[in-house]
Amino acid sequence: MKAKMEQGTMHNRRQFISRIGACALFATVPGAFAEELVRTPRQTEGPFYPDKLPLDTDNDLLIINDSINPALGEVTWLNGRILDSRGEPIRGATVEIWQVDHNGVYLHAGSDSHSKRDKHFQGFGRFLTGSTGEYLFRTIKPVPYPGRTPHIHFAVKAKGQKAFTTQCYVQGEPQNERDGILRNIRNEKARKSVIVPFAPMKSSRIGELTARFDIVLGVTPEA
Repeated sequence: MKAKMEQGTMHNRRQFISRIGACALFATVPGAFAEELVRTPRQTEGPFYPDKLPLDTDNDLLIINDSINPALGEVTWLNGRILDSRGEPIRGATVEIWQVDHNGVYLHAGSDSHSKRDKHFQGFGRFLTGSTGEYLFRTIKPVPYPGRTPHIHFAVKAKGQKAFTTQCYVQGEPQNERDGILRNIRNEKARKSVIVPFAPMKSSRIGELTARFDIVLGVTPEA
């Protein structure tokens, strides 16, 4: 059974990477639809950026090093592009994500219910973009915790620019309407730009999800 699940996961992974490759080819078109781009709003880093980074900081948050036990949660392939205000991909940008585990606990000693943290969930990951500006993570669909709607934190560190932080939200999540940090984005287009679908991955036999979150840096009209 385990071998079949692993085989199915690898098949899904190849299909998914193939699909984002096609998107990446489109992203190489200079300035494609730049006039439609909205700058991604900057949001707070929050108090729970890991106070101690894990030994494993790769882009697969479900497996730590060579562990055979995966993290709990809805498996999600999260990808997107890092773009400048003209729609050009940014190469060599370091993309970091961090989020709570299935129990709503961060990889931070000060997080609530820290003793209940899923020790199989990496909680933090990094990816270095190539010429297409594309990034990819395997993680879990974010869950809520007291006071916040489900979200994933992002930090983008690009050469010659100040580190940029924002958050990604789940489309259709009822708590979005009550989340103060999300609602603090006054511009409607900018607010919508950080809310994305977490949709079932076609042909996945284990119920994986996909989500695409493009981040646009630089000065771009938002009106």
